[in-house]
Amino acid sequence: MSISIDQSFIKQFEAEVHLAFQQTGTKLRSTVRTKNDVRGSSTTFQKVGKGTATTKARHGLVPVMNLDHTPVECVLSDYYAGDWVDELDELKTNVDERRVVASAGAYALGRKSDELIISELNLASQSVEMGTTGLTKAKILSALEILNNNDVPDDGQRFAVVGVHQWNELLNMKEFSNADYVGDSYPLLNGTESRKWLGINWIMHNALPFDEDNSSRACFIYHKNAIGHASGCDVKTDITWHGERAAHFISNCMSQGAKLIDNSGIVKIMCKDTSVIG
Repeated sequence: MSISIDQSFIKQFEAEVHLAFQQTGTKLRSTVRTKNDVRGSSTTFQKVGKGTATTKARHGLVPVMNLDHTPVECVLSDYYAGDWVDELDELKTNVDERRVVASAGAYALGRKSDELIISELNLASQSVEMGTTGLTKAKILSALEILNNNDVPDDGQRFAVVGVHQWNELLNMKEFSNADYVGDSYPLLNGTESRKWLGINWIMHNALPFDEDNSSRACFIYHKNAIGHASGCDVKTDITWHGERAAHFISNCMSQGAKLIDNSGIVKIMCKDTSVIG
């Protein structure tokens, strides 16, 4: 295999990994506050408090709000996903099969990005308790009441992530499934179907926290600015030839982290879920 062919393989593979990661690798990254190209092992997100408007005397000084600025540190960690590609397999491999390998690495990194975000969402102290029911309209309205009482902006940047069984429960609510309430166009958000209802962008995720002892699933409604996700290195691919194996080793890596910024902007909804275990 000539050097030019080898370099072409590497460049195209890297491009395919990046494309797969951006399109379908992570479902939640665009739903949270993001900071890219971080230099160093950590970065800081600013949590800004509420301001108060007051009057002033004619020709007097404009009053200062004295906003509370609380720095929240987000630590980045390094993650890897690799695999071997045999030289003789490459001779038999067409473009579509190569994309399968590229996508597998991107999906693995994307799942890790979502795992970091979900772990921080799960730290939320505000919650709607499970009781004996799954996801109900009453629970959703209770969660909305909490956000509204906290003055969380209703600016189109509220998101809800629910499990597979909870998504089916939503579809059984006419307000969620009827086009008269949510419209008849359901756009894809990060490769998955989404709907907008009650001013919230709803998406499904199959890896939300599950408590086997109580058969309960944690779902979340949150504002985009309540969670931060930082990336020092999005997706980097290294392809190295190993003669003793007559194969390329394809290593994908990234450096990322997530952090809860504002607990008042997240509500955890506990739902009874006996459909599956895990």
